[in-house]
Amino acid sequence: MDAEEADAFVHAVVRDWRTAPLNAADRALCSFAEKLTHRQAEMRAEDLEELRGHGFDDRAVHDATQVVGYFNYITRVADALGIEAEDFIRPWGRPEEEI
Repeated sequence: MDAEEADAFVHAVVRDWRTAPLNAADRALCSFAEKLTHRQAEMRAEDLEELRGHGFDDRAVHDATQVVGYFNYITRVADALGIEAEDFIRPWGRPEEEI
């Protein structure tokens, strides 16, 4: 995959992971992350088994949970404190001349 293809792939995932060209394991991971982010009280053992069924071992499930949880945490902290994005960093996907 060249840089242009990689960029198109990332944009497709960001737009909507459900329609992006993901393999079954990556789809399961995205589904897990979405549920953990938006409906964490509904998490069940079956959610972990779904990942294991796609080849994720306990370490990978733990790491994925930690990463998703960390991003959920830090986003909520930033939102609660009114932290604005740095204005010296170009927003992803925007041409440099727009900043």
